[in-house]
Amino acid sequence: MSGEETVYVDATNQIAGRLSSKVAKLLITGKRVIVLNAEKALVSGSRTSVVTQWKEKLEISSRVNPIYGPIHPRRPDNILRRMIRGMVPRRKAKGPLAMKRLRVYIGVPAEFEASKLTKFEDTGASRPIPIYVTMGDLSKSLGWNE
Repeated sequence: MSGEETVYVDATNQIAGRLSSKVAKLLITGKRVIVLNAEKALVSGSRTSVVTQWKEKLEISSRVNPIYGPIHPRRPDNILRRMIRGMVPRRKAKGPLAMKRLRVYIGVPAEFEASKLTKFEDTGASRPIPIYVTMGDLSKSLGWNE
């Protein structure tokens, strides 16, 4: 574990899906990845349509016992972690091992402030920011309080 290279990724103004695929690729290749500022990652689309689609997704549950139903993340770090998990082959042996090398944080913890953060060029927002919704805004619309 100590011989692994650690990559610190800044999610600020990065499109969440593209960022997730890049992070998943790094995890599969054996690198440790720490994603910071998860609440500033972007979801493309107008705010009303994105929030409406996520709220419809949250209503999906088991009819018999909703406690057992699919558990939907509401915090920005857990939403991003779940997006990355969907891009990792988690039923193969390398999938769970890759997910153990992932850490996702809201904001920048004090221990990582001195770290050099990387941003991927092709995952940034290409259109003006009002066309996107940040993960923090989406989470607050879904009922998450800091």
